[in-house]
Amino acid sequence: MLNQKLQQKLLQKLSPQQIQMIKLLEVPAMQLEQRIKKELEENPALEEGPDDDDTPIQAEDEQDDERGESEQDEFTLDDYLNDEDIPDYRLQINNSSRDDEKKNEIPFTAGSSFQENLMSQFSLRVDDEKDLVLGEYIIGNLDEDGYLRREIENMVDDLAFLQNVSTTTEELDKILEIIQDLEPAGVGARDLRETLLLQLERKDKTNRAVALAIEILRDYFDEFSRRHYEKIMARLDLDDQEMKSVVDEILKLNPKPGGVYSDPFIKTAQHIIPDFVLDQTDDGLELSLNNRNIPELKISKAYSEMLETYTRDKASNRQSRDALLFVKQKLDSARWFIDAMRQRQNTLLLTMNAILEYQKEYFMEGDDTKLRPMILKDVAEMTGLDISTVSRVANSKYIQTHFGIFPLKFFFSEGMQTDTGDEVSTREIKRILMECLGNENKRKPLTDEKLTEILKEKGYQIARRTVAKYREQLNIPVARMRKEIK
Repeated sequence: MLNQKLQQKLLQKLSPQQIQMIKLLEVPAMQLEQRIKKELEENPALEEGPDDDDTPIQAEDEQDDERGESEQDEFTLDDYLNDEDIPDYRLQINNSSRDDEKKNEIPFTAGSSFQENLMSQFSLRVDDEKDLVLGEYIIGNLDEDGYLRREIENMVDDLAFLQNVSTTTEELDKILEIIQDLEPAGVGARDLRETLLLQLERKDKTNRAVALAIEILRDYFDEFSRRHYEKIMARLDLDDQEMKSVVDEILKLNPKPGGVYSDPFIKTAQHIIPDFVLDQTDDGLELSLNNRNIPELKISKAYSEMLETYTRDKASNRQSRDALLFVKQKLDSARWFIDAMRQRQNTLLLTMNAILEYQKEYFMEGDDTKLRPMILKDVAEMTGLDISTVSRVANSKYIQTHFGIFPLKFFFSEGMQTDTGDEVSTREIKRILMECLGNENKRKPLTDEKLTEILKEKGYQIARRTVAKYREQLNIPVARMRKEIK
């Protein structure tokens, strides 16, 4: 049986201008200059330079009325995204150490790509046209770590259907052998075991440690990866020193040969452009936006005068009306972009000032122990912004302080209470965990259960699964994987 009923639903749709504002808010300083250049190239009504107060934006009362309607559609960031469905885990920012953040810095790379350099080497090794095609296809399927994740059998079918090239698994295997002999050592492997063995094969195999490492990886890889050293030592009749020399030899190898590929023609630099600059002056802390490479924007006077002319002449023919519409659209777009940029700056400063106020004691000294527990909701309540807005600001921005450059998410952490009722940051718990793990006996690493007991003795009542979560956030493997041979 079919039933019909009326239902009212209130849906909030974002206008193109609102979407533009959201996207601008997410853009970090490093990319903002390019974003502005793109807008300047696409919109002739937008120009660089200080704004002229006497530049006419609209020519007639009719245009002022239309401007008024546009202003009614304008918004503040706390007016939207209240209905956005964001999971709880997105509203809390994971923390990482300063060393981790350095690893996550965004690289700028100039020069040939990884695949291009491999292809350049490969082309010196083969002359046959078909071999070049097959080699190029295999190299093109290598991932950024230098691994070949696609099965050879599937690549035979791909080449037949996509490039009309008939080949066999035997042919591709021979081509892959050539690729695996290129630099860097270990490239073209199908898995970790193979890439390590490829690198060891190029070493001096008369060295006992190298020979043993090859044998262990070839015949006892599962045991080695699980650090069951005692089993390996018993089967191969090795003593502690011999096993340690094997482990040391394998640790010298690169598990991701494509990740650090370099040659004299490639220069890779780690570079971060901070969005905020915090200076310590005699009067206290002074916050500013980093607008060093950001040009001032203004409405084109020529386009404004053009609009005034077309409007005064009443656009009597179709060609004039089309020109009027084009000029007005470009001017509106330029105005919206300038307004969005202005609102972006206001929102960034509002958010960062709230973080400064909340973590004032920390920013004065740069002492990690002075960081207070703080989540997105705290800053949202201080600023009146939506949590989603604070998240967009915090997830992609950096601040330069007198004690280093940090991502904004560094200053966020959850909190918990000790036995005495004092509130501490989870960062403090992680610091204690790092100290415990740094001082542990590597032959008998501390398990999560033991770490939980240590924290409870110190007054922190934490469940074992929570300890495991913090350990994983610190990128520390389980006890079994931390075991070492001394």
